[in-house]
Amino acid sequence: MPTVNHRFIDTNGIRMHIAEQGRGELVILCHGFPECWYSWRHQLAAIADAGFHVVAPDQRGYGQTDQPESIEAYNILQLTSDIVGLVHALDCEQAIIIGHDQGATVAWHCALLRPDLFKAIALLSVPYRARSWESRPPTEMLKRMASEQQSYMLYFQEQGLIEAELEADVRKSLSMILYSASGDAPPEKRWRFLFDKSEKFIDTVTQPEQLPSWLTEQDLDFLTREFERTGFRGGLARYRNLDRDWELTRFLSGAKIQQPALFIGGEFDAIVTRNQDLFNNLEKTMPNLRKKVLLPNTGHWIQQERPTEVNQLLIEFLANAV
Repeated sequence: MPTVNHRFIDTNGIRMHIAEQGRGELVILCHGFPECWYSWRHQLAAIADAGFHVVAPDQRGYGQTDQPESIEAYNILQLTSDIVGLVHALDCEQAIIIGHDQGATVAWHCALLRPDLFKAIALLSVPYRARSWESRPPTEMLKRMASEQQSYMLYFQEQGLIEAELEADVRKSLSMILYSASGDAPPEKRWRFLFDKSEKFIDTVTQPEQLPSWLTEQDLDFLTREFERTGFRGGLARYRNLDRDWELTRFLSGAKIQQPALFIGGEFDAIVTRNQDLFNNLEKTMPNLRKKVLLPNTGHWIQQERPTEVNQLLIEFLANAV
């Protein structure tokens, strides 16, 4: 079986690191926060063995990919352009795109803006949010929702605040985030979407007594090295573009994803449970949705927590989407 190949490509004015495996139709895997290409470690070989050329980039700001200085450089049109440029750099005419967490947002913008390039799409953990002309700036809506509390996405807006919290002990921060947002954490130890204004973000996650079975010490070693080198600023820049993205994409109001689509979520994922309306409406906003699945006893890190089930669903979808 071929091993994972690592190399760099030039795209959209940045140098991007990619992990790739296999030959065949191109499949691109877009990771979320706080992750990197490594979050797809269980998918690369499985998808390659199914007859595809699978590529997992470090998105801009993460891992070994360039980290531009300005916050504006991380708006959704730039990240979409990165992936379009990746397809061209690989000399491919089309690709299937799969996104998790922040990567899901990148994936659906790729599908909406370049349907000629992206022939099918799978979203993990974050259901498609179709915008409307009546929508308000995201930070305004978050303030209304949070009321007397605060949302983590609002907390992330202040540059330097959350960076200092997470970078004080990178390994501990990662273990707490990954555990608390997983299906392994009992209800009283799960990550809290909203929290009191007297609290810090780090107070909303819990240190595990032992790592869950899907997260090894070696996995945590790798992620710790990556974020100790890069810091968290690149990933956090995405949250600081919420309102800018909203301004830039008004023309997508009412847009539906027309490509063959798949959604996989976790039963205990707060991103899914707090957006139940989006999950329920996927058949309307993604008219060619082939399947939507909620995996039981699973949290947010779905492709890492349940790799066997996720791989089976992805490969089944890919086989019917080509």
